[in-house]
Amino acid sequence: MTLKALNLTCPLCQSTDGIPFYHDHRSYFRCPACSLVFVPPEQFLSLEEEKAQYDLHENSANDPGYRCFLNRLSTPLSEHIQSNSTGLDFGSGPGPTLSLMFEEAGHSMRIYDYFYAPDTKALTQSYDFITATEVLEHLHDPHYELNRLWSCLKPGGVLGIMTKRVIDQESFRHWHYKNDPTHICFFSIETFNWLARYWDATFSAPEKDVVIFTKQGT
Repeated sequence: MTLKALNLTCPLCQSTDGIPFYHDHRSYFRCPACSLVFVPPEQFLSLEEEKAQYDLHENSANDPGYRCFLNRLSTPLSEHIQSNSTGLDFGSGPGPTLSLMFEEAGHSMRIYDYFYAPDTKALTQSYDFITATEVLEHLHDPHYELNRLWSCLKPGGVLGIMTKRVIDQESFRHWHYKNDPTHICFFSIETFNWLARYWDATFSAPEKDVVIFTKQGT
């Protein structure tokens, strides 16, 4: 497939100026406007192939190691929310765990997952906080999905994200994260800076793979 035949529109900011970034068995482009690195949709897995990959995951709420991994987001995020808050775990996966951890801490939770918990009513409610753990790299349409999540946040609410970040082209070349065929969007700190400006939000990066956005308002 030639470069001209690929859709190089950035799936986050909608810029049409994607430039070649790297190539192996797939093509990767970088948006000069928001710095997102993305795979063109012509090279996505089918939905059936994608779900088959997720069905291989063995994450469990009874796994202390998995809970420790999720604590990298839940611990700093907890500092931004009040007691008895309402939250949404977006992309909860086949074994919802983060939602259970927040429920155990006294919060009221809902979950949504395109494949495993596709109740879109959860995306019409308002929340004090939303989590998206190891989700953004899978999004086919991050512009739509992230704006939808942002609209679900109450004023003063927080969005907690965990995803590994692009550092530079040389690191990307040797990066195992890009080798997962379901990973199609790769964010950098520059991309999150762009999102903060776009949303007129504040954000912090308490862990190397974690960012927390705060919506304006009280």
